[in-house]
This record gives sequence, structure tokens and C-alpha cells, in this order.
Amino acid sequence: MAASAPTRAVERELWESGHEIVVGIDEVGRGAWAGPLVVGAAVLPRERRVNGVRDSKVLSEANREKLFDRVADWCEAWAIGAATHDECDELGMAEAQRLATRRALADLATQGVVPDAAIVDGKWDFVGRAVRHVEMRVKADRDCLPVAAASILAKVSRDREMREHATHFPQWSFDTNKGYPCELHKTALQGYGPSSIHRRSWVFMDHFVPWSGVRRVVRPEQPTLF
Repeated sequence: MAASAPTRAVERELWESGHEIVVGIDEVGRGAWAGPLVVGAAVLPRERRVNGVRDSKVLSEANREKLFDRVADWCEAWAIGAATHDECDELGMAEAQRLATRRALADLATQGVVPDAAIVDGKWDFVGRAVRHVEMRVKADRDCLPVAAASILAKVSRDREMREHATHFPQWSFDTNKGYPCELHKTALQGYGPSSIHRRSWVFMDHFVPWSGVRRVVRPEQPTLF
């Protein structure tokens, strides 16, 4: 069954309540074992629409690539923020996600766009005080058009970076797995150990890296968010 089209209902609610600039925000790469965590931010024009925009997870890689330029051109403004694999190790994923979000919003600001409301997928507010009002909606990447647009921009940007990494690190097949765990990726870790862009604080280092000479990053215990 085809995925239902995301709508602008939440944006309209926010506009009607007095917010002028509404940004959709979404992240990709949180569950990957290698590479950056990337956050996309998209501010859409009020009147025009692009057909075919869906949550990036339900689109094929080829369709995401075809949509990328159309979505980017359609946006009133858009930006990408990233936290590197080293920052994910040093900060932990929660703070890395906040950092990537602040970087995306800072990029928007350089374009002269400062949102006063944000729509975010899920129940956790990783935007915080960076935007005056944050509207958290479960499945916003599926249901809210600006979040779906942000998900495509973030996903394609990160995928392109991981394909570039694959040319330097061919053993781990980043061109196909994009740093996410799969059997081929796990087998490469058992044979070669981690590359220089793997996240070494993650538990896979305990299970798939066969020698002790590779440094396992251990961060101090931090309080849970939940």
C-alpha cells in the first residue's frame, strides 16, 4: 500500500496561532555504526507544493535522489547540520543530536531565516531553546510535509557523504549500508576491525572487533533522558 501523503495541517495550526516561520526538522544516522549524525531543517513556502514528498524511509534511494533537487529548490530555505563520528563518541548521541540541530539552525540564520516554531518527529525535544516554540508529533516525518522534506534533504546528504567514504574505506561497503549494521558490515568488522569513521563508543566494538589493540571509547556514565 502506498504511503499517505504528508499534509500541512500542523503548519497551518502554528500559523493560525501567530507563528510566522515554521521549520520542519528531522535527523538521520542516529542508529548507524559509522559516519555522522545529520539533521535536516526545511522551511517551505506557504502556497507552492512539490508532489511525491514522503518520509525518506519509505522512498527508494533512487527516488530520494530524484526528489532532492526539486525539494531543495522548492524550499524557502533549508539547511543541514551534522555531528561527526568523533563528536558522537565524545558527547553521546543525545547531545550530538542537539549539536547537529543547532548547526542546521545556525545555517538557516546565515540565510536570514530564523524560525519561531519547529515541528519535530517523536516525543523528545532535541531542539530546546534554539527555537521559541517546538511542536513534537509522533510520526511527523510521515504526516507533516516540512518534516518529510527535511528527512529527504538530510538522508540524501548523508548518503552521498557515506558513498564518498566508501571510496576510501571499501572493505565496509558504506556505499550500500551507509554505516548501518548488516551482515556484510558485521563480517567486515570481524575481519578488518573498525575504520577511522566508526563510532568507537558503541557496544558493537565489544562484539565484532576481534583484537584488543583498537581503542574502545568509553564515556563517563551520564543520566538517561528517559
